[in-house]
Amino acid sequence: MNLVEVGYGAAWRVVRALPGPLAAAAFRVGADRAHRKGGRGVDRLAANLRRVVGPDLRPAQFDTLVRDGLRSYARYWMEAFRLPSLSREEILRSFRLEGADLLAEDVATGRGAVVALPHAGNWDAAGAWVAAMGWPLTTVAERLKPEGVYRRFLAFRERLGMEIIPTEGGERPPFDLLADRVAAGHVVPLLADRDLSARGVEVTFFGGRTRMPAGPALLALRTGAPLYVASMWYEADAACGRLEGPLTVPGAESGPLNERVRALTQQIADLLAAGIARHPEDWHMLQRMWLDDPGQPVRAAGSATSPAATSEPA
Repeated sequence: MNLVEVGYGAAWRVVRALPGPLAAAAFRVGADRAHRKGGRGVDRLAANLRRVVGPDLRPAQFDTLVRDGLRSYARYWMEAFRLPSLSREEILRSFRLEGADLLAEDVATGRGAVVALPHAGNWDAAGAWVAAMGWPLTTVAERLKPEGVYRRFLAFRERLGMEIIPTEGGERPPFDLLADRVAAGHVVPLLADRDLSARGVEVTFFGGRTRMPAGPALLALRTGAPLYVASMWYEADAACGRLEGPLTVPGAESGPLNERVRALTQQIADLLAAGIARHPEDWHMLQRMWLDDPGQPVRAAGSATSPAATSEPA
């Protein structure tokens, strides 16, 4: 067991033991300290948020936005550490979803659903809420290093009622397993606003070029399941989400598979951008996003229809 694993384990124990208001205040202080100190992550968040809001927002207002973005990110971690200790009733109160009736119908009819998510608000609370509703949920998770940290996150999400498929190291390709779960009527949420594989689909996002994972589009095209795009944000008393869709999925007559994947992924990008623009302070993107960012490595894209091009994990 190394220091990273020890640190995560301690955080889960200590934060869960603290009274809620004290934990929230401590994480808020930490966010404000990070804002004052700056650093690579803060600078990257600021650069990404500037893409979202454009050049005209005044410096003082923009600085407040960056600070609020760090507070939102800290709130996500504080809530994630405390989530396993919540009762079912508390989980149901901690998240609100506009469009929940759509998912309820998809589960009831057995057709399943694919949901493309941004790194925004609290996606773990959203998953826990779906599981607490009694709806089967399956998603993917990156095999983090060290292995002990990955296993802690795996156990954390499985305790909340989620089925987690590793992005590598499993007996079957994760995309095939996800397709099986959709066919069995599961809700399959996939983080979709950043590609880790270099096999993603190039899209236009807030006026710049980036790549997004092909997984949500491919999964909807293969299974015929409804595809939604979620907006995610925070309100004072709860994490919130809203579903857009189901999206119109292009049929085989509209062109080759790679063209249909690209068109559908661009639709996803447009809807993700609209949701992020409504709540920019709750977009937790502290990594490089755009291919034309300074220092952004531009890697050759692989096939946009590769089954390996699934979405990254939470």
